[in-house]
Amino acid sequence: MNIGRFSHTASVLPNGKVLVTGGYDAFSAMNSTELYDPSTGTWQMTSHMNYARGSHSASVLKNGNVFVAGGLDSIGLNTSELYESSQINQ
Repeated sequence: MNIGRFSHTASVLPNGKVLVTGGYDAFSAMNSTELYDPSTGTWQMTSHMNYARGSHSASVLKNGNVFVAGGLDSIGLNTSELYESSQINQ
């Protein structure tokens, strides 16, 4: 990964790549996301989430989109975000 993190999510996409969202660095929740390509062993930064969040959930939907929900920043979050497969650098 380009940025060390914990309490993040890692979602396997239909194309085999892995989308890593949010989590915490040593100090706070993060809104950054990264894409891992196991065929090349490389990491790429992708578009940021609207909200920094860690300890959240993420699910890959049938259409390949990724639904990210809840979690914490300094308080519990009641927000969600949808990563459309066209937004994710594939």
